[in-house]
Amino acid sequence: MVVNKWIYIALAVLLGNFGVHKFYAQKPVVGLLHLVFCWTGIPHIIAIISAILALLTPSDNEGNIPA
Repeated sequence: MVVNKWIYIALAVLLGNFGVHKFYAQKPVVGLLHLVFCWTGIPHIIAIISAILALLTPSDNEGNIPA
């Protein structure tokens, strides 16, 4: 599964606390874990780390990265 790099980063930064970026990457179990623990703030920290890792991942010609 590949996802658009910039959409993934935007979702991780803006809605990462709710796991929207994981649902976008077709990882519903991890997305649900983010959603269940969203009140703690820990998923948002993990989402920011995911966004940084996605930013450092080289993309293909279409701007996609592996999810």
